[in-house]
Amino acid sequence: MDIAVLLSGGVDSSVVVHLLCEQGHHPSLFYIKIGKDDADFMDCSTEEDLEIASAIARRYGLSLDVVDLHREYWDNVAAYAIDKVRRGLTPNPDVMCNKLIKFGCFEQQVGKDFDFTATGHYATTVRQNGKTWLGTAFDPIKDQTDFLAQIDSLQVSKLMFPLGGLMKHEVRDIARNVGLPSARRRDSQGICFLGKINYNDFIRRFLGEKEGKIVEFETGKVIGMHRGYWFHTIGQRKGLGLSGGPWFVVRKDIAENVIYVSRGYDTDKQYGNRFFMQDFHFITENPWKDIKGEIPVTFKIRHTPEFMTGRLLQDGSGYCVISGNRLQGIAPGQFGVIYDETSRFCIGSGEIGV
Repeated sequence: MDIAVLLSGGVDSSVVVHLLCEQGHHPSLFYIKIGKDDADFMDCSTEEDLEIASAIARRYGLSLDVVDLHREYWDNVAAYAIDKVRRGLTPNPDVMCNKLIKFGCFEQQVGKDFDFTATGHYATTVRQNGKTWLGTAFDPIKDQTDFLAQIDSLQVSKLMFPLGGLMKHEVRDIARNVGLPSARRRDSQGICFLGKINYNDFIRRFLGEKEGKIVEFETGKVIGMHRGYWFHTIGQRKGLGLSGGPWFVVRKDIAENVIYVSRGYDTDKQYGNRFFMQDFHFITENPWKDIKGEIPVTFKIRHTPEFMTGRLLQDGSGYCVISGNRLQGIAPGQFGVIYDETSRFCIGSGEIGV
């Protein structure tokens, strides 16, 4: 098989290269370069990433090519994120980066010439009856299917996830045991390809700051000030700078630049038991097209190891999920990710509406 590997310089993709070579493959390695032509807005980790990726390539005698997709990234993913934030929504750049860049532009420019593209994502693929389904990873904490829930059937059919059956600590152990230079690198916590750049710094760069009031939802009392509604999301607890909490963001008034908060874990305003998804995207196919009424499903509305249980039903042009439990922090703009109740295949996702 001709296999392309997306190599980032991190431990996960490095171990993917090692495992494939152990299996007798001779993959071609690719580093996707994303960066704005602005020295003040470049992530200094890029140079280190490339050094480690080059060291991995030399160690295994493999080719390494740099694919420059910075224009595609900024025109699509960054523009998407800024537009959503400006409208008071909570975007997920990582989801769109996977869909449009890693498995979109890269596939169109490079991946099309290979049988498979392998990555360090924690997920699995399952082939049944001529179709390929996106399955969850063995490690529930590292499972990344929620970040892959906007890819399509062609993309998932060409993907390989060699780490899907491993726990994170096993991946670290492999890297240490074989002496990979990335063995002790910390996992990236930044925005997709932007590495160590802080999310608020990213937003501030494009939207600036605008002082506004923080208001207690129940009383209407002004209890603090913020620097712009775009820095805050529904359900947020940290970063509010308020004493006597815990405080949670429960509402945003975009027109007036006001953040409403509520205190404590038992305030009903923090919770809901249903959400609507627009433009729902099925990865492989709609397995429920012949089913009438409510469908039992599991789902996630944020990146957590836990699955929630609920019922899915068609609601006009979209889908509504009614949860069996109270949901804290339903954030419009994020993706509701739906899984088959039994198999835990990731069926698809839709953007949570207001």
